[in-house]
Amino acid sequence: MRTDLKGFTQQLVSANGVTIHAVTGGEGPPIVLLHGFPQTWWEWRRVMPLLSGQFSVVAVDLRGAGFSDCPLDGYEKATLAQDVHDVMIALGHGRYAVCGHDIGGMVALAQAATHRAAVTHLAVLDVPLPGWSEWDAACAKLWHFGFHMNRDLPERLIYGREYDYVAAFMAERTYDHSNYDPADIDVFAKALALPGRTRGGLEWYRTFAADHAAALEYKKQRLEMPVLALGGDQRFGSRMVPMLEEFAGNVTGGAIERCSHYVADERPNEVAAALIEFLSAS
Repeated sequence: MRTDLKGFTQQLVSANGVTIHAVTGGEGPPIVLLHGFPQTWWEWRRVMPLLSGQFSVVAVDLRGAGFSDCPLDGYEKATLAQDVHDVMIALGHGRYAVCGHDIGGMVALAQAATHRAAVTHLAVLDVPLPGWSEWDAACAKLWHFGFHMNRDLPERLIYGREYDYVAAFMAERTYDHSNYDPADIDVFAKALALPGRTRGGLEWYRTFAADHAAALEYKKQRLEMPVLALGGDQRFGSRMVPMLEEFAGNVTGGAIERCSHYVADERPNEVAAALIEFLSAS
């Protein structure tokens, strides 16, 4: 299966001491899209064409995923945010919007907090955030958080079973299975099977204690840019706005109906429409 999109270009960008894979296209104000686990930039394949008519769209593979570098360290969300910021600067975007889903949402929050002069708009999609008042309670209910935070064991159990793991993992978090395409699952599984990428993705979870401490500091200075908080009504949708209101004063959004965690896969039209309205109105 090809993983290219008509009108978009793939390139490798030097950023923050690593090489990051970026996919770019469209014209207009810039927005960078950040994927979650166990996905890559391909998460946004259905959203990017819908945005490109009005925006310069950048989607990246985060450090540790896809065709980006996977070094031994640097998986704190603020470090990942610096990677992404450096990519945007290298591409000529001094100010930009950022949208992140899942782990990418954690990175997006860190990016908005650590690069306040650069981030014009923040969108966070279906994820419990470090620093949230309900963080500990949410972590206790998500089995994969504890599993992924164990060192070496998950890598050994997932190795050679990447498709099975990704397929089961995403199916558990999908409401509308008519949008669950095994060919896309294969793309994500093959990316996870690349050397070092399983460990790289799991390292995102192993920095959660540091991420939580950092996010508590972010809350001491509220974000001033407009914030869009969205989630599936079968997952975190009802909690996204109050969660982000702990960090920012200008928050809109809510739940996407008949949708679970993978909002960009299940409801790309609704996600794109919400982003366009959000970015155009504020």
